[in-house]
Amino acid sequence: MYNDENNLYHYTYRKDGSESAGSAQQTVDDQINHYQASQSGAQEPIQDLKPVKKQHKTATKIAALALSCALLGGAAGGGIVWAVNRGSGDSTSINVSGRTATAVSVKTVDGKSEMTDAENYAANVNSVVSINCSSATTNFFGQTVEEASSGSGFVITKDGYIVTNHHVIDGASSVKVTLYNGDTYDATVIGSDEDYDIAVLKISATDLQPVTLGDSDKLNVGDHVLAIGNPLGELTFSMSGGMISCVNRAINVSGTPFNMIQTDTSINPGNSGGPLLNEYGEVIGIVSAKYSGSTSTSSADSVEGLGFAIPINDVAAMIQDIMTNGYVTNKPYLGITAGTMNESMAQQTKLTQGVYIYSVTDGSAAAKAGLKVGDVITKIDDTSISSLEDLTAAKKKYSSGDTSTFTIYRDGKTQTVDVTWGTQPKSTESSSDTSTSATQNQNGQNGQSGQDSQDDLFNYFFGQGGTQGGQSGTQNGTQGSGNSAA
Repeated sequence: MYNDENNLYHYTYRKDGSESAGSAQQTVDDQINHYQASQSGAQEPIQDLKPVKKQHKTATKIAALALSCALLGGAAGGGIVWAVNRGSGDSTSINVSGRTATAVSVKTVDGKSEMTDAENYAANVNSVVSINCSSATTNFFGQTVEEASSGSGFVITKDGYIVTNHHVIDGASSVKVTLYNGDTYDATVIGSDEDYDIAVLKISATDLQPVTLGDSDKLNVGDHVLAIGNPLGELTFSMSGGMISCVNRAINVSGTPFNMIQTDTSINPGNSGGPLLNEYGEVIGIVSAKYSGSTSTSSADSVEGLGFAIPINDVAAMIQDIMTNGYVTNKPYLGITAGTMNESMAQQTKLTQGVYIYSVTDGSAAAKAGLKVGDVITKIDDTSISSLEDLTAAKKKYSSGDTSTFTIYRDGKTQTVDVTWGTQPKSTESSSDTSTSATQNQNGQNGQSGQDSQDDLFNYFFGQGGTQGGQSGTQNGTQGSGNSAA
């Protein structure tokens, strides 16, 4: 019962108002007896309760609530008030949407139909793969240890050919590929090209879902794009979105120049090799790099929203070439060892920029065109050449068999020479600023190997001791160039 003495309510199981607990059944009996006593004239102050009438639903609810109060405690009184308020539709009520969720349909990529981001993901996620590599290295103590790395890729044919970046699989002793459905395969590296940072893998699988390649030349700044990949090597099959920030952006990655698509799409380690998709679900780029800014710890040097992808039009033919031959067979080749002009050379030649030729391979394209040791290349067609990086970047515009007009400085005069690009032999070392006559250290400067012969050449042409041909690298992760085969 409720004792309302001094207008304070105290819960009790007993008629006399004491606070000793009794059984639930005793409580019910006490309430009934008390009600009967009140009908006979008893004047004990109690809370007014109406009699229970089975045929009246409201009375039944009140009785049920009263019994609940007796069994559960005085806090139930507040619950009754909440229930009443909730039912009245006032400010304490909670609005719940009855909207039916929209089902995502899987569309076929036809190059004509624009897709929502959800449809784009559904149409392409089964074509994206997670790549995990392991390699054996020797630590400081001479012990052989296994190192792991990860990246992304995408299926390009139904029978298991997969495209990714060269740097994802470079040096790997084993490569494993995992599909969206969880199936994992051992992958074979068919071939790769460091200059273009592409690689082709093969897995023993059939009836895979390949991507559809688009036209990267049709991109506009502001176009919406998506990236699907394996960021951080563990957040598999994640999608991020953004826009095209710039097209034909020339950047330098570890000393190698690249023509890139710039995007503000979120790109992180592990995304490398994955597809960059347009609004039609077509692959228009291969995610390759994220610009991380200076190595300085200053927060002012940190950058976000600067991701890069290789335009698919630049490498589509090379991918097919690797699938067929295991390497790029039509890469242009000059057959020279060259280096960026340094200050000492500039003083002697009165040139401040250009690429100095240290040696010419017999029978090469350069030799056939009449290029000589000591020539300084300053221009190829309409492209100015001020450094070895410029020469390497310019080469990527051509294929073997193409003819270009070289502007060179020789014997104090400027002249032009027509050069038909040769074909780079498969065994020839990559020309991405890897010296054949001198090794580079991490600062982009030449080591001692081969330097004596370069000094001799310099003394022969300029009559004084030479200096190192390479220039120091910058803090942005781009390196200066040493002497390089081209």
